[in-house]
Amino acid sequence: MSPSDRDSLPAPSHVPHSLPSSPSIERIEARVADLGGGMVVRRALPTRQRRMVGAWCFLDHAGPLGFAPGQGMHVGAHPHTGLQTFTWMIEGEVLHRDSLGNEQVIRPGQVNLMTAGRGISHSEESLPDERRLHAAQLWIALPSGVSDCDPAFDHYPDLPRWNAGGCAFTLLAGAYGIHVAPARLHSRLVGMDVCSALGGAVDLSLNPGFEYGILPLEGAIRIGAERFASDEFAYLGDGAGTVRLELTAGSRILLLGGAPFGEQILVWWNFVGFSKEDIASAQRDWEADGPRFGRVAGHAGRRLAAPALPWPGY
Repeated sequence: MSPSDRDSLPAPSHVPHSLPSSPSIERIEARVADLGGGMVVRRALPTRQRRMVGAWCFLDHAGPLGFAPGQGMHVGAHPHTGLQTFTWMIEGEVLHRDSLGNEQVIRPGQVNLMTAGRGISHSEESLPDERRLHAAQLWIALPSGVSDCDPAFDHYPDLPRWNAGGCAFTLLAGAYGIHVAPARLHSRLVGMDVCSALGGAVDLSLNPGFEYGILPLEGAIRIGAERFASDEFAYLGDGAGTVRLELTAGSRILLLGGAPFGEQILVWWNFVGFSKEDIASAQRDWEADGPRFGRVAGHAGRRLAAPALPWPGY
């Protein structure tokens, strides 16, 4: 973990002020996205309203859902550049394979972090006897200085966990108070799962230099006078030191935050880049089936085809 990850959040004694009781919060309805094979997710980022929260540039929420054995998630081999894929598994088990030779089952309460850098390909499949799936998959845009780095894969089975105010907290990324998550990041970020079996109110500390968003994954929350149901993304902006949430019984939220990214990125299909040529070059290399993205050993499924580029002449 880089030193910048440790200053993601100030200690509670440094909180400057609270989010107003009736904040101006941007409400973003997650849209339905079909991954194929009957696998439907809700996509909260990117949207026309909000492209990023810090370096977080993509957020899909899958489930909770049940399915017959042999069904579930079956995402064929596909490429990535310029980003880190961040998978938070809540329910079910999924097998990750990639072109570096990694083969890893992710189980509930665990995180997979794949750094694409200049290029990697991978596949994701529910285990044959699995019947449930609930997960969030996010992308983290890599800053230009490291966007062409070597690809890598990390699995994190043990994460910081604690209970407070009737809620169970799991720190997924960055730091919160005395807690530091192990994920190796390249931007100042925080990601946290908060769930409440019985419901109640909780005050969350915020870094006023970060922008924040909250996605209810189950149940509903109230922020001031605003109520947000499952898959209604609440963009809070920046500048506040705390936010008070009221959670319904059986609710679960995903809190994302980060320093404003400060660079303009392009996102197309599974690529993140800083120019159209970056994206077009990656797409040509994938279509040519060359060495840049390698092969996903052990994956017998289909290799995904890239859609046509939206820019004439590339």
